[in-house]
Amino acid sequence: MAMDFSTPSIHGGSRKLLWSLVLSSLWFAPVVPELVAQSENVQASPVMESTVASPAHVDPSGNTTTSSPSGLRLEAGDLVEVGVYNVPELTTKARVSSKGEIYLPLIDYVHIADLTAEEAEGVIQRRLADGGFVKNPHVTLFVDQYASEGASVLGEVGKPGVYPVPGQQRLFDLISAAGGFTEKAGRSIQVTHRDQPDQPITVPLSRNVTDNPESNIPILPGDTIIVRKADLVYVVGDVGRPSGFLMDSGHLTVLQAIALAGGTTRTANLGAARIIHRGPSGPSETPVELKKILRAKAPDLTMQADDILFVPTSTAKIIAGRTFEAAVQAATAVSIVALP
Repeated sequence: MAMDFSTPSIHGGSRKLLWSLVLSSLWFAPVVPELVAQSENVQASPVMESTVASPAHVDPSGNTTTSSPSGLRLEAGDLVEVGVYNVPELTTKARVSSKGEIYLPLIDYVHIADLTAEEAEGVIQRRLADGGFVKNPHVTLFVDQYASEGASVLGEVGKPGVYPVPGQQRLFDLISAAGGFTEKAGRSIQVTHRDQPDQPITVPLSRNVTDNPESNIPILPGDTIIVRKADLVYVVGDVGRPSGFLMDSGHLTVLQAIALAGGTTRTANLGAARIIHRGPSGPSETPVELKKILRAKAPDLTMQADDILFVPTSTAKIIAGRTFEAAVQAATAVSIVALP
């Protein structure tokens, strides 16, 4: 018996939806009466009109789901759930293929890779409307699972690795999960967002993180966090407190370094002080006229990152050419001091 779709109370768009469902062989008799019942109420209260999405939505299982971060773009491997307002039969869960596509009933394959969730919703809505399947469709798309579920935390942290990013996570949450900063951590962090791989941002960091709350930026799945190593200079040998000093200000002079190390001792050989510099072509030594510098009779020298200021004792006998080895051995044993 031929089916009659000429019911006066059904809009043309609704008749197309019913006819498409029958031809597609996706839903048969058990589904059609429900759609007819919905369609008969369209004139009195249009259920296919677009509505404003609320911050949280209820998925078909009844669970409240939060919208995906607006700036994050979809990629192959993401698991998404697509729903059409008031048409639960069109709810579909699919994983984005290697071609960046998902298959949806009625409208076939849709390319959504490199789009935000909101942009993908717009594309699907246009396909449904242009095909005459749903009048004024309102589509919601949620990401149930990202291909990159975690964020990478690297550099000067206690436990570098990949850490999950459930819900709303911020930078300091991930740093804490990674064991916090090491003593060699610098005062800036590089964050590369998954959707902007060629635009890393530098986040300033205070020794007391609560002093700079704006640095606690949101982190999304797929982001990469790199805690850079601070620039260090070492003062070793016959000084009060042999130490390594964080040089976050960008420079440190010989006099400043000596002062931070508690000065020289009475047995120090001021005439044999050296700066050991490790450059790309190998280590080099620069004699330091420390006695004249202390008396303001010679210019103070600026130290570079990873320099070692070595002040030998007057009683020590260092074999020629072994200054570098002696300085490095001493530097490896000192503690690191953060400057205020």
